Amino acid sequence: MRVVVDLSRCQGYAQCAFLAPEAFRMHGEEALMYNPTPDDTQREQVMRAAAACPLQAILVDQLEEQNALAGASPS
Repeated sequence: MRVVVDLSRCQGYAQCAFLAPEAFRMHGEEALMYNPTPDDTQREQVMRAAAACPLQAILVDQLEEQNALAGASPS
């Protein structure tokens, strides 16, 4: 899983930091720090955090699913 946050859109509401504290944290009152490649054990929390962002500034790329689909042959 890969996470990208559009920091120009982020307004520091910190919903992500509350829902997935191991992947997202606030540095000061406005600066968001995040792990761009969180562990798969954090998947559910990260997905909830992305969905809760009021500005939809968090993009989650499901690398494993894309790799599985690319390896599947058409029947």
